[in-house]
Amino acid sequence: MIYKAFWRDIRFLQMLAQGIFVILLALAAGYLYVNVTANLQRQGLTVGYGFMKNPASFDIGESYIPYQASDPYQRALIVGVVNTLVVSLVGILLTTIVGVLVGIARLSTNWLVNKLAAAYVGVLRNTPLIIQLMFWYFGVILQLPSVKQAIELPGPAFLTNRGIYLPWTETTATFPAWRMYLILAIISVFVIWFVLQIARSRASIPLSPSWNLSYLVIPVLILWLGAEIQPAPPITPYLPELAGLNFKGGLRLTPEFAALLFGLVLYTGAFIAEIVRAGILAVSRGQVEAARSLGLTNGQTLRLIVFPQALRVIIPPLTSQYLNLAKNSSLAIAIGYPDLFSIAGTVFNQTGAAIEIIVVMMLSYLSLSLFTSLIMNIYNSRTRLVER
Repeated sequence: MIYKAFWRDIRFLQMLAQGIFVILLALAAGYLYVNVTANLQRQGLTVGYGFMKNPASFDIGESYIPYQASDPYQRALIVGVVNTLVVSLVGILLTTIVGVLVGIARLSTNWLVNKLAAAYVGVLRNTPLIIQLMFWYFGVILQLPSVKQAIELPGPAFLTNRGIYLPWTETTATFPAWRMYLILAIISVFVIWFVLQIARSRASIPLSPSWNLSYLVIPVLILWLGAEIQPAPPITPYLPELAGLNFKGGLRLTPEFAALLFGLVLYTGAFIAEIVRAGILAVSRGQVEAARSLGLTNGQTLRLIVFPQALRVIIPPLTSQYLNLAKNSSLAIAIGYPDLFSIAGTVFNQTGAAIEIIVVMMLSYLSLSLFTSLIMNIYNSRTRLVER
């Protein structure tokens, strides 16, 4: 047997190169840390987060959790994180709908629909987002009529320069009694999914699609049982109505939130539309012809044949657009929406803790991006083509 010297083994050399790179990276990080610490000490500054417990002493115009000026800085930053999460999650949901619809419209055989979709994509993709945000805020939302002359839409919904008022729901006195049934109904969906996954893996033949009805039947039975025991509904409609000089009830979207949401959704939707169009075009034409030979309509062909296969191409770049939407929400500072970046800037101006605030912002946006990537990667692993 011929033995090869370890310094000639390619695997050893690769591991050695990686080890040297990690050591050099650690030395560079250590040098930067020592250099920053020394510079701060020369200026009489120290790095620490003790200031986070001090009173913030400033108000926040919009908050989804209880907050007042006497709360500490850490509470103010949490408000910013929550505000960013809300606009990001709602924006991701709406921009997906807009992007898919416009992407399909880009492939429409109807000349007018096709050209309108192409114009939408061309204009919004080639215009800076911050200009679009200012257009929606200063040029559209603030130019709406006053409360007394509000534009009424079906629902009812009202458009005013003080915000957009939408129908909503509110809990009733019986909601605590219903809570157990709602939790059981939600848990039952996950239990059914887990059981069906095991059954599909063990079945010698594919399970009938009728088994999917169990996702609906069992939760409905649980809720029906709750209705028999507690007839009063747990929620009731909460409609906006004019009361004096303002609207009362319903859900109010502030001008800042509405402008930010519209801008992010429409801007990102233009990019998603092109991703969807490319994914659909990537599906072999033979798949469409085979579906039509089976008698499927255009809608059925798109929904059952083309789009499921296109998802394998769509999802990876779609993830990048979701991340861009979350990070682009930091432009909210231009129109006064109190997101994480805006509130962190106020905290920095009051405390001068530049490094600490930057670290908090970086970790917050990084956590949001990593969580979004994790969810999308899990979904991508379930839709990708697995070759044998």
